[in-house]
Amino acid sequence: MNWLLNILCILNFLISCTKAQQEYSGNSVLNCENEIGTNYSCNGRNSTCQAFLIFKARDPYNSVPGIAALMSSNMSEIARINNVTRLTVFAPEKEVIIPVDCSCSGLYYQAKTMYYISALIETYFVIANNTYQGLSTCNALVCQNEYDEFSLRPGLELQVPLRCACPTAKQAAKGSKYLMTYSINVGDDILTVGKRFKVNGRNIIEANGFLDENSVLYPFTTILIPLPSEPSNLDTGNENYRKPIRSFSPPSAANASKGKSKRNLYIGSGVATGFVVSWVILLALFKKRDSKFPRRSSSHEDILVEIANIDHVPKVFKFKELKHATQNFDSKNRIKGSVYWGGFKGETLAVKMAIMDVSREVNILHKINHFNLIKLCGYCEHKGCFFLVFEYMQNGSLREWLIRTKSQDTISWKKRIQIVLDVANGLHYLHSFTKPGYIHKNINSRNILLDNNIRAKITNFSVAKETDTSGMSWELVGTTGYMAPEYAERGTVTSKMDIYVFGVVLLELVTGKDAVIVEESGEILLSAAVAAIMEGENAEIELDGFIKADMREDSDLEIAISVANLSLRCLTREPTNRPSMEETVSCLLKIQVNVHKAE
Repeated sequence: MNWLLNILCILNFLISCTKAQQEYSGNSVLNCENEIGTNYSCNGRNSTCQAFLIFKARDPYNSVPGIAALMSSNMSEIARINNVTRLTVFAPEKEVIIPVDCSCSGLYYQAKTMYYISALIETYFVIANNTYQGLSTCNALVCQNEYDEFSLRPGLELQVPLRCACPTAKQAAKGSKYLMTYSINVGDDILTVGKRFKVNGRNIIEANGFLDENSVLYPFTTILIPLPSEPSNLDTGNENYRKPIRSFSPPSAANASKGKSKRNLYIGSGVATGFVVSWVILLALFKKRDSKFPRRSSSHEDILVEIANIDHVPKVFKFKELKHATQNFDSKNRIKGSVYWGGFKGETLAVKMAIMDVSREVNILHKINHFNLIKLCGYCEHKGCFFLVFEYMQNGSLREWLIRTKSQDTISWKKRIQIVLDVANGLHYLHSFTKPGYIHKNINSRNILLDNNIRAKITNFSVAKETDTSGMSWELVGTTGYMAPEYAERGTVTSKMDIYVFGVVLLELVTGKDAVIVEESGEILLSAAVAAIMEGENAEIELDGFIKADMREDSDLEIAISVANLSLRCLTREPTNRPSMEETVSCLLKIQVNVHKAE
């Protein structure tokens, strides 16, 4: 396996060297098995140079000593360049400038550091994207270290190559003396980043091989910012900056806290294939003012005004555009119920008709952009009816796919694990990477849609709830077989209810059966049936017999057992005993590795 990884690493370099500038690799770097780009190739004027990284202060790496140790950077230089003392503790999310020695190591530039594993749940993906905030990559860690995913354990020392580069001759001729590696935040775009760091947007475009200023930027990925002089703490323009709050003694090693997001981008589920997360498209958001919809007494007009008051909202379609696209809502264009497909200037989109208040769903969807969440392209109001325009998902719902799927190739474990990883990534993003976080509240296999590549996206956010307003709700909304017990019995709403329901979806992917099984004796919950099987003495044999015949893969019963066990953890009656979505994603990644090994 190591020889194959070495070949991939060399191939990455040869591909990158065909470009004159460093090539922005997008969210492909989130894939641990990525075959396109890891670190930046050695195509600069010098093989060694001073470079800079931007790192957000997050406990336990929120002090000058702690950050210096994590990055193997000089503590005095960090203090000097950020205009603080050597024992400063930074405010949460403060962007800290890290000076590093960048040099060619084989085919790539890198700044070298070491990381000591301190927790059992740590993976290459978590270390690269959580601890190092995308300043290293999962694939780079795999290339640099001899341990496989299942050999990581507390006490091991990992080689961590940090992403850096030296200016090319062309950049130097234009006055760029340094390159700074910047990890993209949700809401960033090229011009905004350039303005923050007082750098011409054209220089950023050229440095990263972008097509233009509207090129898509993916959170947790990095870009290079050419600088004419050494940066200072005043150059970051970070609105979260506050003065140092206290002196500090160096911390013990621990995991970095989770990243926080704002809005306006899709997080990739390229993450999901090496992880997580992903293939992502930037949603074009158009600003509309109240004057677009004059206030009247009509409740429908009030709803439109509420939507229009958002800083950025999806496109407002004209009704005649929808009629033309759907051929006047012809029955031949009907997908299901009140959902139609239509052609919009060469692009096929889905149009959903609604008579209810849609402002809540629109408001949520324009903030939570992620590859594994359905993309809202626009909306329309006509005579009291509302129309939501979404991306078109060629393979329909997960439930429909499970019903019609027959071939072994189509229902392979590789595809099934990818689907559940996509769903897990979407939920992980909702719970942990949006501000505020959201609880979907209505996850089920009919609210999970599949595109033409059998990639999953979560849909139907009409009853989603902010996590900071979670609590009790006596207006129960959900589907039989998918309700967490604390919600069904007491109306308790927390993110753990989504995790419970995810456990049910896992079982559907394992068995091919619906969440509620109809038998002659009555209805049985799929979760209860599988739980009873797994508690028995002959769990493997009974589970194999329970799985639908067209969903079985004889050589991979062990994988079915692993997924079933994970689902039962999610289905634990006590919410606090259920894993987080971060833990769930980590477990699924390990199962995915086993699936690939079994091929």
